[in-house]
Amino acid sequence: MSELLTYLTPHLLTYAAAFTIGLVGGAHCLGMCGGIMSALSFSVPDAQPRQRLRILLSYNIGRISSYTLIGALAGSLGYQLAGAGGVSALRVLAALLLIAMGLYLADWWRGLTYLEKAGGSLWRRIQPLGKSLMPVRSGWAAFLLGGLWGWLPCGLVYTAVAYALAQADGWRAAMVMLAFGLGTLPAVLMGGLMAERTKAILQRRGFRLSMALIIMAFGGWTLAAALQHAGHGEHTGMDHSQHTMDVSAPGSMGGTPAPVETNPHAHH
Repeated sequence: MSELLTYLTPHLLTYAAAFTIGLVGGAHCLGMCGGIMSALSFSVPDAQPRQRLRILLSYNIGRISSYTLIGALAGSLGYQLAGAGGVSALRVLAALLLIAMGLYLADWWRGLTYLEKAGGSLWRRIQPLGKSLMPVRSGWAAFLLGGLWGWLPCGLVYTAVAYALAQADGWRAAMVMLAFGLGTLPAVLMGGLMAERTKAILQRRGFRLSMALIIMAFGGWTLAAALQHAGHGEHTGMDHSQHTMDVSAPGSMGGTPAPVETNPHAHH
């Protein structure tokens, strides 16, 4: 347990950021998943509130589990791409997508819709499997449906995946997506329990604008950190190169070493 805490502590800020991205992106999540959450709610009679809550929780556990799996895959890919400045490039990509997501939420620029369309080909293959589970009558079916729904083309999820990719580590990336998924849970779960009221709150212009600015601030912070890290790496590389040249050949400019006298009495 202590080893796990030692491993997690340096990365808690990253996980907190991922959780916040999911939390403030709740308005977008409700827009994407609100329909399925309403369908799940209406599939259970009002006289069975515990069964309704069980199905909604099972669906969200499945959805978050699929996010975690996607994170592990993204982190493993990031590890393969992380050579020679690759980590900094991945962080810059994550930062730009965060800023794009903020612009999307604020309705200032909707370029992320093209990214969502790019994922549509995979979703067209998965969606029929989800339809076969409807109407949902059990927690297990809800869990499977949530696991499939986690692959729904979504700009917010893709932004979080880019953030996970930048970790260049499968375990850490999985934790990033787990934190992100938990951040989305309040809005999506409340959307199922109180769909209309929650949707009205999350879609208020002032609320969406505030959330968009927070996500863009995270993007700016991530971008600044990535550029600072890249500059530090270049500076360190130059220092190392200079140090190597200085010690390689005393008395010369990097050519052949100066001759060393072996007889101290040769000039006497």
